[in-house]
Amino acid sequence: MPEHLPLAPRSGATRLFVDVPLADGGLLEPSSAQAHYLLTVMRRRAGDQVVLFNGRDGEWLATIDPVERRRCRLAVSEQLRAQRPEPGPALLFAPLKRVRQEFLIEKATELGVARLEPVFTRRSVVDRISRARVLSIAIEAAEQSGRLTVPEIDPPTSLDQRLESWPDGRLLYFGDETGSGEPLLGTLRAKGPGDLLIGPEGGFTEEELAGLRSLEHVVAISLGPRVLRAETAALAALACWQAVGAAPGQAPD
Repeated sequence: MPEHLPLAPRSGATRLFVDVPLADGGLLEPSSAQAHYLLTVMRRRAGDQVVLFNGRDGEWLATIDPVERRRCRLAVSEQLRAQRPEPGPALLFAPLKRVRQEFLIEKATELGVARLEPVFTRRSVVDRISRARVLSIAIEAAEQSGRLTVPEIDPPTSLDQRLESWPDGRLLYFGDETGSGEPLLGTLRAKGPGDLLIGPEGGFTEEELAGLRSLEHVVAISLGPRVLRAETAALAALACWQAVGAAPGQAPD
């Protein structure tokens, strides 16, 4: 069996994330929302094929059978891809307004982020975040992009608290809008991949910058000469991370 198969191995089969074990001969019932999506939105019928993944057991082919009113069951039959590591960085980000934040979550998932960590800064424009909504967007993006995993979603915390608990030896690159950071691409190549921190639209305060610069494993980086919106900066940083490599000493796929 080839290591990589196309996203639609059976004539445009839909991909779904399911949080249940997957194995040959398994039979599962999708959630009511997933059944509505399959039967009403996508107009799938009994005998149509669906691709399933759960972040643990790889990717599997299933068949819709049977269909009863607005419900259906999925018969799992064949593994298409074995589970494999999908290395990616954690993205620490200051919560944004809804539309921009949803765009960020979707695209960060497509770009391979492994963990999403909302952190409240002194200039954050949003003071709460729905983990359930973030997870829903991340799942949809993982389904569409062909990922075998869904990013972990951490509970929101303050930047100060997160830095206090930062593990020794773990690199954290932060976008320094003052212009004193090193170009990210070259720094990643020199130091190796690490996690990423992007501040709010108003930037970090002087106190926050001083706290970041005081930590041994925190590195100030630049994303170019232009002023970028927070979501643009995050995606630019993730694209650079992906271009350099999936993990220290490991080239990207």
